[in-house]
Amino acid sequence: MPEPIDIVEGLLFASDAPLEAERIRDVLDLQGVDEARALVAALRERYEQEARAIQIAEVGGGYRMVTRAELAPWLVRLARTRTRVRLSRAALEALAIVAYKQPVSRPEIDAVRGVNSEGVLDNLLERRLVRIAGRKEAPGRPFLFETTREFLVAFGLRDLDDLPKVEGELVLPDLAQGADPTDGAEAADGQAQA
Repeated sequence: MPEPIDIVEGLLFASDAPLEAERIRDVLDLQGVDEARALVAALRERYEQEARAIQIAEVGGGYRMVTRAELAPWLVRLARTRTRVRLSRAALEALAIVAYKQPVSRPEIDAVRGVNSEGVLDNLLERRLVRIAGRKEAPGRPFLFETTREFLVAFGLRDLDDLPKVEGELVLPDLAQGADPTDGAEAADGQAQA
C-alpha cells in the first residue's frame, strides 16, 4: 500500500485543476483538512530538499504541481515551438475590466472600452476565463460577468487579492437608462475582437 504522501503526489500529478485540501481529505479519508495540508507541506518539503524541477504551488484555492521559476528560459523555448492562441489586446482589456470590477455588465465594459465587447466576451466565456454571474437589476437585465478559477490558474494567482495593485481607480461611466453605449461602435471594433 502506498504511503499517503505518495498518493497526494499522484493526485496532484493527475489533476488537471488545482486540488483543494478538502478534496484531498475526502479522497484519502483523512480526519480533517489540516491533515491534508500537512501532507502537502511534507511533499513540498521533499521537493525542496531534493531540489527538484517541480514544486507544489498554491493557486486558485488549491494545490498544483508547477515547474520552478529557474526553468523559465527553457520553458519559453518549448512554448515557442508550440502554436498557441494568445489573447488579443481587446480580450486582455475586457478581461482586466472584469477582473478589477467584477461583477460587471457588458454595457459597462463597452462604456470603458468605447467599443462593443460582445465578441470578446464570447471568446473569454469559451476559454472559461470569465463566466456569467447573474443579471444586473437594470433595464434589459444584462448579464454580469466575473472571472473564473481558470483565470486564476492561467495567471498564477492564489485569489483576486493577488491582482497587481493599480494607481487610481477604474471608474465605470454612469449609463443612461436604456441607452446602449455601443450603438454604432460595432464597426469601430471591427476585427479587433478576440
